Parts: sequence; C-alpha cells; structure tokens
Amino acid sequence: MKYIIIVPDGMFDQPVEELGNKTPLEVAHKTNMLHLASRGMTGLVQTIPTGMKPGSDIGNLALLGYDPKKNYTGRAPLEAANLNIMLDEDEVAFRCNLVTMEDHKMADYSAGHISTKEAMFIIASLNEHMASEEVQFYAGKSYRHLMVLKTRQVKKILDIKCTPPHDISGKDIKPYLPQGPDAVLILKYMERAREILKDHNVNRVRIDLKENPANMIWLWGQGVKPALPNFEEKFGVKGSIISAVDLVNGIGRLAGLEIINVPGATGYYDTDYLAKAQYALGSLKQKDFVFIHIEAPDEAGHNGDAKAKVAAIENIDRLILGTVLNHFNLEDDVRILVLPDHPTPVKLRTHTGDPVGFIMAGKGIAPDGSTKYDESSTKTQGLKFKSGEELINYFFKHNINA
Repeated sequence: MKYIIIVPDGMFDQPVEELGNKTPLEVAHKTNMLHLASRGMTGLVQTIPTGMKPGSDIGNLALLGYDPKKNYTGRAPLEAANLNIMLDEDEVAFRCNLVTMEDHKMADYSAGHISTKEAMFIIASLNEHMASEEVQFYAGKSYRHLMVLKTRQVKKILDIKCTPPHDISGKDIKPYLPQGPDAVLILKYMERAREILKDHNVNRVRIDLKENPANMIWLWGQGVKPALPNFEEKFGVKGSIISAVDLVNGIGRLAGLEIINVPGATGYYDTDYLAKAQYALGSLKQKDFVFIHIEAPDEAGHNGDAKAKVAAIENIDRLILGTVLNHFNLEDDVRILVLPDHPTPVKLRTHTGDPVGFIMAGKGIAPDGSTKYDESSTKTQGLKFKSGEELINYFFKHNINA
C-alpha cells in the first residue's frame, strides 16, 4: 500500500469580501479535489489541541500522527534538527526572522521574502559581530533563521513570552517585544542586531532596488531538544517528506523520515508545484509513504492576498493532486489524504486554531457521497476527529485489508 498526504499549509479560511464573501477555497477551481471527494470521504479534524497556539509546528506534528501536547518542545528546535544542529541540555534555540521594521511597526515579517543568498551574508555579519560561547546564529532559508543560546537558566528563557512576527503585521512592535523578567537578554541581542543591520551592504542594495530591507531580527519560538517516536515503528511504513520549510523537514528528520530536496521548491508562490509531485511519485518507488507540504497558501494568508491564495490552491489542485491522480488509480493499493495544518485567514493575516476539513480516498475508504470540499461543507458532513493523531491512525490503519 502507498500512502500520500498533501498539505496545503493554511488553506482553510474565512469569507473574504473581495471574493464575494466566499473563501479562497470556495472560489478556487479544484477539479481534482472534488473528484477525490466524490470517490472518498470528507470530514473535519482538530489539528491544534486546546490551549496550544495555532501554528505550522503544532499542526504538522499533528498531521504526522504525533500528539503535540506530548512531543512539542518549541518551534525553533524542530528547525534546528533539519539544519543538523544537535542541541545540548543547556541550549535553547530561537527562531530568528529577518524582518523590516518601519516607524516602530512590523512592516514586513519576511523582509520582502529576502533571498537565501542575501540572508546568508546578513547571518554571517551577525556572527562576525555577535557570536560568542553564549550565542550563535545559523542560516536557514529566505527570512527564516536560528539563534542558539547557551544558558544555565533554560527554564527562565523558555518562560519569556515571544510573539510570532507574522501575527503583528502593520502593528506597533513595542507591546509585542519579548516579555518577562529575563527578556532583557533577548532584547539586547535584537537591539545589537539592529545596529549592525541598519547600514548593511545588503540592505543598502535592497533599498536602492525599492525592496524591504532586513533591518531587524525578531526572536521567537524558543525551545529545547525534542524527541519523537520513530515514524516507521509507529505506523509500520517507510516514508519521505517534501517541503521547502526547515520546520517541516526538521519534524521529518526527528521522526526518521527521508528528506527529499526538490529543485525549485521555494516555500513561496513561485515554488515548483509540478516538481514536488514528480519527486513525490519518484520516492514512492522505494518508500510506502510521502508527505507533501506546500507553504504558498499560508504565505498568501499572512500577506492578506486573497487572489494569490486562490492561485496557490489551484496550482496545488492541478499540478500536485492532478499529477498524483494521473499516476494512480484509486482502486490501486493507494490512499490519499488532503488537508491543511490550520487555517490562515486572509483578513486576519495569522493562524487560527479552528478545525480543518480533509478529503480521504483510496483502497478501503468507502465513499460517503461527498460532492463538495470547503470550510462550510466539511462542518456538516463526514467524520469528525478530535485530533490529528486520531485522523492519521485512521488513515493508516482503518480497514487496511479491504
């Protein structure tokens, strides 16, 4: 049996005025999703446990069949795992966004989706001026990077309240800076970095090109070394991860899954959707399972760009799901699951913890008469799962000999 999970990150949404008070998913042409729904079942799942902050870290852990309340130790350590950064017991990893701050406001949580090449020069400068036995910066991709802090006060550092920068787009940053008795250390690093970056050569060029400069770092998502049960031992299948995001790949590495790097996968609107599907099918020649994660709908949600979100959904439907369905017959030994990890509503420009809808089809999955797949239809039809772990167990183990 082959198992395929397709995750359009942040796809679920709320009605958008410019779309006639419909959601991007309702407006999008999604021929293949509707075909899959008609051949299988749809329903609703709560990927974000009560009391936990909605995010791709929590959501994707859940969609890989793990209980975030048991297995989550922070976002940054998951990304660190993908960069082969093995944290010691006295180290705390922070997510380090390169951001644009203007008039004391969060003008851009991604510094204009700065290129990885430009970002590497900036991270190198931060290390040149700030690295010590206590702190080190590590380059990731685009605006997403890491800072690792060595400290005797791990618990106190973990207790600092940090806000994700994509939650405060356009807002005054002051109320959202790291808070708590020990936040002064983190604020010191952020302020020092701002001094280094204000006249950085990369930023001078970006400003000349009328692009947003990376004039500040934003530290958040701190955590300590995690441990996940091995995926193959948990579900009895060997699998792979396809994502352009270090966070998702880090979860995969910790779970013992193979990370497949796809040329042209960017984590943004311009990602190579078709290549992701082709590499996924290639991986299934040796593996039983592939997890295809696409960041573009989430980025569109954070940018408040409804049209870009519709386009991303349509690209996923046509180029990823369509390619998979052209390769497999649903009567074959195959199961396909399509769903987002959480909603990222365009008008809110941040994540919510609302349940998300799914489509499941393939061998042993009885059709339930579904003809639609969107936010409203999945609330009223199909099965309801209280957690991602429950859904994924069903996906792998339900009526497996049918």
